Amino acid sequence: MANHKSAEKRNRQSQARRLRNRVNKTQMKNAVRKVNEAVLAGAMEEAKEALKVAIPVIARTATKGSLHKKSASRKVSRLTRSVNKMQAAV
Repeated sequence: MANHKSAEKRNRQSQARRLRNRVNKTQMKNAVRKVNEAVLAGAMEEAKEALKVAIPVIARTATKGSLHKKSASRKVSRLTRSVNKMQAAV
């Protein structure tokens, strides 16, 4: 437990940031999950639409600092590659 005034403030700030990051990451994970589910189901159009939605969500998460920029780039790349791979198989 924080005893100093500055430590108490730092604790409040950390909690607020933690909640903000959690919201951002949850939204991103849900968007990624929708793409992956569409790919597994073999629904080409759904996968494309979900990818169009997921890319800005991932970029926004990285911009806000909840996710590293390169991690976001890697996620987008892997999702795009999986959708393209599914498209090539058809």
